[in-house]
Amino acid sequence: MNRRNTPRISFIGFGEAGQAIASGLKDAGVERIAAWDILFPDEAGAPLKAAGKAIGVRTAVSVADAVRETDIVISAVTAASSVEAARSVAPHLNGNPYYLDINSVSPGHKQETARLLGERARYVDVAVVAAIHPARHRTPLLIAGPHAEEISPLLRELEMQLSVVGSETGSAAAIKMIRSVMIKGIEALTLECFLAAARAGVLDEVTASLKNNYPTLDWGQIADYNLERMASHGARRAAEMEESAATLRELGLDPLMVDSTVKRQREMGAIGKLETVRAALKSGRAAILGAINAAAKNRH
Repeated sequence: MNRRNTPRISFIGFGEAGQAIASGLKDAGVERIAAWDILFPDEAGAPLKAAGKAIGVRTAVSVADAVRETDIVISAVTAASSVEAARSVAPHLNGNPYYLDINSVSPGHKQETARLLGERARYVDVAVVAAIHPARHRTPLLIAGPHAEEISPLLRELEMQLSVVGSETGSAAAIKMIRSVMIKGIEALTLECFLAAARAGVLDEVTASLKNNYPTLDWGQIADYNLERMASHGARRAAEMEESAATLRELGLDPLMVDSTVKRQREMGAIGKLETVRAALKSGRAAILGAINAAAKNRH
């Protein structure tokens, strides 16, 4: 795509995901990118605004300023804020822009957001199905909704990697939320299993024995990765799992395992903020588990 013809893009929410996608799109030749985050007016928003400046993104002074004359809105807020973010944006939209909702929420919440926006925007249900780094804007996406096919050529010209999974809003979200039952549930089980093994003094033995049932998996590597993800992103993952629980309830299922995963992820998110735990995250499961054990004892 000719650089002069790239769309004008607005980010609502400028945390890790928004920054990563924006920086990738900048590198892909998108020149006009604006961002708004509710933290911008506060001291906590200073690092976000600094990141925008470093990327070359215009940090807006209000949500209205951010979406002024935009072609695409990308909503990248917390799960709990997704509907409210759309409500704040809706009165300021002109020209029927696309609204890419990349938030990790249930199909019901995606459908609620689409109804709220109505004819003001062309809503697209987007699910991010891999870690946002290092691929940034090229991270694999699932997209769905009545405008998914329509926007897909434009997104591909921007080097985005996507699959259209249906014309109904909520189809992409359903895949993401149900998939998360397994992905984040395994993370929580990893913590329980390996923490118990460490306390019992049989960490290496348990790690080795898991190969009897899953010979193709490197459980040491899996544990290192899962423990780091929970420590670094447990609070956010807990919020996403609450949306998975909502998804299961929308489907008539009692989310017994998911509700417990929420508790483990949230607990680990709090412990993971401690400097002693942060310092151990790149040192392997034994060191991570030791730091978690020490932190847990201090909490009680």
